[in-house]
Formats: sequence, structure tokens, C-alpha cells
Amino acid sequence: MTEPAGDGSKGAGGVSAVRRLPKRFYTAASVAGPDATGAAGFNIHLDGKAARTPAKAILVVPTRALADAIAAEWKAQREHIDPATMPLTKLVNSGLDGVRGREAGVREDIVKYAASDLLCYRATQPEPLVRRQAELWNPILDWGREVLGAPLVTVDGLMPVTQPEAAKAALARTLAGYDALALTALHVMTTLTGSALLALAHARGRLGVEETWAAAHVDEDWQISQWGVDVEAAERRARRWAEMQAASRFLKLLKDG
Repeated sequence: MTEPAGDGSKGAGGVSAVRRLPKRFYTAASVAGPDATGAAGFNIHLDGKAARTPAKAILVVPTRALADAIAAEWKAQREHIDPATMPLTKLVNSGLDGVRGREAGVREDIVKYAASDLLCYRATQPEPLVRRQAELWNPILDWGREVLGAPLVTVDGLMPVTQPEAAKAALARTLAGYDALALTALHVMTTLTGSALLALAHARGRLGVEETWAAAHVDEDWQISQWGVDVEAAERRARRWAEMQAASRFLKLLKDG
């Protein structure tokens, strides 16, 4: 049991949903492994028993750093287990249950973002927004072309543009180097930013997570500068930023062998 239900919202009659969260059923969370061959990876143990994903797969990850971080999420739970406070556990569950065995489809889905990649659709006015898009986006498009071999085409406005097959093939080749867990984080970052290229630029170390997030929100930040902050939109953005940070940390921990 590694991803209990419950979202912390209010239920009927104003009763907090925390009461529907499962109680903590274990005393200790620890890390075990790898075995003598190193093939088994690192398992999360709850009271000495291997934790499992919602689909009953054993919760195993390839690096000690990631295993320690996931175990820390389990250790931090109090009377109830709150999935909202366990973003790394959620990502590994998604990777093991939803992506493993379906890697090709997930890679294909990320490549599809190239057809409508955020960086390819440019404003024609006002001039400060045009300049800001060029400042943050052009270097990443250049990097994608020169380093990944993906020459994405830009267009003014929102009319659909057909991307070269060579660009899509280059992105597919790049993604072939990522396994199920890494693809899980990449897919999350792609959907959060609206850009496969931004997600890859961060994964490959070209951009930091803050730079990636800023590049993904050029248009939104411009609107805020002109019209002010919408409270609901700001709250939604804060939640998405937390997801972005978790996915970024997840990727880093996967590399910290």
C-alpha cells in the first residue's frame, strides 16, 4: 500500500477528508538492498516488509538517494497517510504501475508535444513580450537544433505548424535513453510546461528548474504584469510549481547513484 486515497478537501457536511485518509499502519520505514549482484535495486520497507505500489508491484528504485528520499516521506507521515505530502512516492508509483512496460507509448506522447511546443508559437505584439519570448526561448530552440538535432519551426500567432520529421525523430532518439522512471518525470514536466524541449533542456542540464519554469510562463507573467494576479490562478500555479519541483528532484535523485 503506497498511494492511499484522499485529497484533504471538505466532504459532505463540512467534514474534513483527512478523516478518510488511512491511518499509519507501520512503525518504521527503511531502505533495503541491493542484493549481492546489485540487480534488485533499493526497496522501501515498512516494518521490515517490502512496500508495494497500488498495483501491487514491489516498490524498488535504482538509486540509494531516491530510496532514502522516498523512505523519508513515509517516515514523515503522522497519524494518517497523506499522499499530498508524498510527491516522490506518487511519481515512483506512476512510473512502476503506469509507465513501465509502456515506455514506447509515453515517449511517443512526449514527442507529440513537439507539434504544439510552447516555444514555437510567438506573439507579434506588444514588443516587450516579443523580446522576452525571444530572449528566453531562442537559446533553447538553438540548443535543441545544435545539440539534439531537432530543428523545430516557429510561427507567429497560434496557427498550427507542421514540424519537420527530422525534428520529431531527433526527439524520439533522445527520449530512447530514458527508462520508465525518468520518462515519468519528463512527461510530468512536459505537460506542466507545455514544451517537450524545455523538459529535455532541464533534464539534460541546460536549464535549471527555476529557469525552465520562468521560460514556460513568459506569456502568463506578461499578463500578470499588465492586469495583476488572479488569486485562483496563482494558487493553481503554486500547486503546479510544487509538482515541477518534485519531478525535477526525482530526476536528480535517479542520477545520484
